[in-house]
Amino acid sequence: MTAFLLCQHLGRRMPTLNELNPETWSRQHFGTCQLGDVRRTRLLVRYAQQMAEKPDASTPQQTECWSDCKAVYGLFRRTEVTFNAVTAAHNRHTLSLPAGKYLVISDTTEVDYGYKSERRGLGPLTSKNHRGFFLHSAVVVDSKTREVMGLGAQELWARSEGKKPRVHRVASRKRVTESEVWGRVIDRVKSSRKDVQFIHVCDRGADNFDVFAHLHIKGDSWVIRAAQLTRKLHTADGTVVKLGEAMESATLMGTYLVYVSANTNQAARWANVEVRSASLILIRPREGATAFVMDRDIRSIPTNVVQVLELKPPKGCEALRWVLYTKQAVSSYEECLQVVAYYEQRPIVEEYHQCLKTGLQIEERQYETADRLAPVIGVICVQAVRLLQLRDVARTAPDTPAGNVVPLEWLAVLALVLRNPRPLKTVRDFMRALASLGGFLSRKSDGEPGWKTIWRGLETLLVAIRGYRAARKRFG
Repeated sequence: MTAFLLCQHLGRRMPTLNELNPETWSRQHFGTCQLGDVRRTRLLVRYAQQMAEKPDASTPQQTECWSDCKAVYGLFRRTEVTFNAVTAAHNRHTLSLPAGKYLVISDTTEVDYGYKSERRGLGPLTSKNHRGFFLHSAVVVDSKTREVMGLGAQELWARSEGKKPRVHRVASRKRVTESEVWGRVIDRVKSSRKDVQFIHVCDRGADNFDVFAHLHIKGDSWVIRAAQLTRKLHTADGTVVKLGEAMESATLMGTYLVYVSANTNQAARWANVEVRSASLILIRPREGATAFVMDRDIRSIPTNVVQVLELKPPKGCEALRWVLYTKQAVSSYEECLQVVAYYEQRPIVEEYHQCLKTGLQIEERQYETADRLAPVIGVICVQAVRLLQLRDVARTAPDTPAGNVVPLEWLAVLALVLRNPRPLKTVRDFMRALASLGGFLSRKSDGEPGWKTIWRGLETLLVAIRGYRAARKRFG
């Protein structure tokens, strides 16, 4: 089945390697940015291509010559070139989705520029005396295939210096808090099509009545892990009950075995867990309600709850326990497992953060001020999506003929570069061969290559292609 027919069969847009070609991809995701001058947009597209070819390099290494480097530095000095202006085209492209169900996986990460950084405009981070930005991202993922579609919305900010003045609790709702970023980003992730459904998947940081209020008003679904089991809720008959107590008496839907990975405190194991579900009503807190909640007079929000609890954990091991709020139906065992499966895809946003920090070296950029750093971070944020999509291409349709989605020039050059070339018949063959240039050993126990080895191999291949083209131009 060709890539085009596969897209039609699945009813969605699947990026191919032709689309992920640095030049094509850069035009697609930055070519419609509104920067006040079309020449700035062209320069941004060119720099995005250069960054795609050398993702982890510094700006001088990416641009390769002083004139290009100077032009990029000048671009990021312009007041029109902001984080939002740079990422807007990609956000629009991501949200032009075909009909279907999509997960919006959101989380916040810190962009740390070190101990007592003196760059102007940065703010304090969680770690004492460290300075940088906070970045909140909403990654849109196909709910069935786990294909990363892109970024629905993002927000970048620096925390203000010093302590905030104390105010009376009655006036405190007028103050904007950092936690309200969840609701602002949720509101920006929307589609003009009625046949596109969003399910917002979040960790405990989103267990906030303001977040549920935004989702409730917007009409989107959610799967959010509970941060505390002492929260008070209403049952259907109006009885006030704590969340933990409510789940102890909730309906038992079934049991299954789940693999728990090892960590510093416990060994890996198979855990026998039970699944319970209930329907409850979230109550507006007496204090701390936001202006959004108060202005709309939202007093309660109905929600379903699914609990996964380990039975009889081994001695010395903490019992596995997930308590998930959801708008999804939970009347059957299969529906409860589907909710759990949605939450199990939440680590995709952590992979995205790893791409930013490890793959693209976001915390190693040496720009002098926050205003110049912010648009560079915007370009990097979009580049990180491309790294994840490179991995998705092989996983989505591994048996697709390589010639249908891979540029023929890439296939030819890769065959020349490989020490022990094998026929590259399928997309899977190509991606494994490409990853081998980045250190993937292709042993039976290794599974499929990840984004790290793929982009390292791609860097090597792109350099080889440049040499191949130069040789052909000179010698015919």
